[in-house]
Amino acid sequence: MDLSGARWRTATRSGNTDCVEVADNLPGIVLVRDSKDRDGATLHVTPSSWRSFVALAKQLRPVA
Repeated sequence: MDLSGARWRTATRSGNTDCVEVADNLPGIVLVRDSKDRDGATLHVTPSSWRSFVALAKQLRPVA
């Protein structure tokens, strides 16, 4: 699979720490990586799995 067209952005829930980047512009796959180690491992998940994860993260976010 050619991942060279991935457009990376800082994940919304990373806040000011810039620790997680997401590329969700490729068909059928969402990529997740550590912004401090861009050449390191990249997590590949399905779009539906990513949506489920984000929905759970929204439910579990700390209350300010």
